[in-house]
Amino acid sequence: MGFFAFLILGLIAGAIAKAILPGRQGGGIFMTLLLGVVGAFLGGWIGGLLFHTGINEFFSLSTWLLAIGGSIIVLLVYGMITRKSVRR
Repeated sequence: MGFFAFLILGLIAGAIAKAILPGRQGGGIFMTLLLGVVGAFLGGWIGGLLFHTGINEFFSLSTWLLAIGGSIIVLLVYGMITRKSVRR
């Protein structure tokens, strides 16, 4: 998969991950792209370890599922890091 295809995959996977997770996540389009690309890398790495498959083809269902799953993980971690602490 080429560089621009990977960026498009990351942007779409990040947007889908934001739509799946409840609540309001911060960040604009650039943060969505960044988290999606990092999530796609993470999903490909986890897929290679657990399922012996990776992110190879743009139009493959396993590629999209791994990228979205990785983006959800990255978005959850990002939300825990950037969450403002509430004091009572």
